[in-house]
Amino acid sequence: MDIVDLTPDRPDRLEQAARMLHDALPQGWPTLEAARAEVCEVCAVGPERLARAAIDRTGAVVGWIGAIRRYSHAWELHPLVVRQDRQRRGIGTSLVRDLERLLAARGCLTLFVGSDDETGETSVGGMELYPDVLGHAARLTVHGSHPVDFYRRIGFAIVGLFPDANGPGRPDIWLAKRLEARAGEPAASAVRGRDEG
Repeated sequence: MDIVDLTPDRPDRLEQAARMLHDALPQGWPTLEAARAEVCEVCAVGPERLARAAIDRTGAVVGWIGAIRRYSHAWELHPLVVRQDRQRRGIGTSLVRDLERLLAARGCLTLFVGSDDETGETSVGGMELYPDVLGHAARLTVHGSHPVDFYRRIGFAIVGLFPDANGPGRPDIWLAKRLEARAGEPAASAVRGRDEG
């Protein structure tokens, strides 16, 4: 597998990325047209965006990741998608590690990601989170399979919740990690996690 830039000059790869996004996250991108528009926005070339694709030996896109600069030293990971038949083989982890390396070289200190719970897959889904929002974040557990567990395994920490972000009882869970080492602390590349994704 190779990880390469996902750019507008490869419409075949953009189409594969859009289909993957729509198939994997239909609640966010209910139509293929919406997924295509998202891919085009994320893959716009410029200093404020970055998109990478995992390509298998047949040339097919098997996963992709995007990032958007939101602050002077913090980028948002958005989105991360792995083709359903290739999940849990380390592709997601490899894409995140590649992104971390590239963003650190651009001076990024913090990488953050939002992970919705629209279906009650965590202890904060379907709950009234006010007034103890941070207490709920501190006690968050996952029921079954939710991306929060993946992100925690690769070094992200829950940093907050946006209650009702997607409607009543449907919060957005925010996670972040440091990319640059500070005095006496390990760099992100030194953090070890299970290589699944």
